Amino acid sequence: MITAIVLIDCATDAIPEVAETLANLPGVSEVYSVAGHVDLIAVVRVREFDQIAQVIAGSISKVPGVLNTESHIAFRAYSQHDLEQAFAIGLATAD
Repeated sequence: MITAIVLIDCATDAIPEVAETLANLPGVSEVYSVAGHVDLIAVVRVREFDQIAQVIAGSISKVPGVLNTESHIAFRAYSQHDLEQAFAIGLATAD
């Protein structure tokens, strides 16, 4: 699975509508409305690298209200679950 994090600037008066439209696009797994220098962050998950361009340039960038995007391709995923497994020493959890 290939993951891209897309930072999105959009028209301020259209943030909720843009977010809903983005969330319904194939390949977009999550959309967050955020505080900071961007309005929305979308998480794109696809099986093949070529699909990244289809989803971001072909779909996300063409949604009315999207003004600009900045994309980041993830190399490796780390999660609390992964870290717990990496540092586990094989002891059973006490109840």
